[in-house]
Amino acid sequence: MLMLRSAVLNGYVELAESVGLNPHPLMRVVGIDPGAFASTTGWISAHSVDRLLEISADQSGCADFGIRMSVDRGLSALGPVGLVAREEPDVRSALGIVLRHLNLHNEAISLSLAEARGLATFHVQSAPGITMGRQSIELVVASVFRILADLLPVGWRPVATYFAHEAPADVGMHNQVFDTTVVFGHEIDGIIIPSSDLDTPNPLSNPLLRPFVQEYLELLAPATGTSMSFQVRDLIATLLPTESCSASRIARSLGMDRRTLHRHLAMSGDSYSSLLDAVRKEHAQLAIEDGDCSLTELAAELGFSELSAFSRWFRQRFGVSPRAWAKRFAADTSEVRRGRRLSPKRPVPLGSSAPKSASGTRLA
Repeated sequence: MLMLRSAVLNGYVELAESVGLNPHPLMRVVGIDPGAFASTTGWISAHSVDRLLEISADQSGCADFGIRMSVDRGLSALGPVGLVAREEPDVRSALGIVLRHLNLHNEAISLSLAEARGLATFHVQSAPGITMGRQSIELVVASVFRILADLLPVGWRPVATYFAHEAPADVGMHNQVFDTTVVFGHEIDGIIIPSSDLDTPNPLSNPLLRPFVQEYLELLAPATGTSMSFQVRDLIATLLPTESCSASRIARSLGMDRRTLHRHLAMSGDSYSSLLDAVRKEHAQLAIEDGDCSLTELAAELGFSELSAFSRWFRQRFGVSPRAWAKRFAADTSEVRRGRRLSPKRPVPLGSSAPKSASGTRLA
């Protein structure tokens, strides 16, 4: 069962009463104990909260109930995670803390950030195992908007705010919160902002407090067994297509500086460069053999500014050009289809030792 902090319902009782509802019986109907709800550090069922918001919107006739719940929310509404994020030096690193540690506050929502062509997209989705309703989604999107508004200059507005569901009869509250940037019936739920906004200095940050709140976060989120190298590989794979993958960026996402990141990786015999190379090799091999994208597109996905740079890198790592690799793979595949035995030129599996010469054996 997915859970979330009871603090998610801060302001619910007051809002419910203001629109003519009796909140406590409604909470009992969905299985939420009003007494337990009084503790903001407790955990409650995400499914129950989702049902509560949907029932409240239906019975009150307020299709914008979730949006109304977002009033006065921001970093402070995220509790310990928000406390740590507010001390980060810029908007990008502050949001990196929120994205990476949101599960300490809400297990039911998946919040991701992707950057391309000068734009950053915050994508809100239900976590695996649950489908959140309209009111929950609108509450989360509006809360992300409030967090961004906390960190960015007064009067800031996003490029666009998207909802996958259709517009309600009255969009007055949506327009009041998001201005005219809101669009309904879109493919995603989320917010788009200029990537340059992410580099804005965080006005809430106090550099003297940052080391203390980072220690606090480590106490709240001790290591779960996932190695630092694994986490860095995962972040590299995510950030490579965004044209903003770097050791500094990944270090900020992990709540540390670049030197600390290198020190942690060195303890396991890795480095940022070696992990970057490993991710590129794995993705390049799979993409070329799948044949779903051009070499130019693949070069961009792997963070190369030019196709020629990608081709040189590929030849250095695999001993042959990308096109030669593709031709040999196609030939091997054709032999398999004809029922022949594979020749010794079959690709070496990922992670195995590579030959030193380009003798025709594919390198992994």
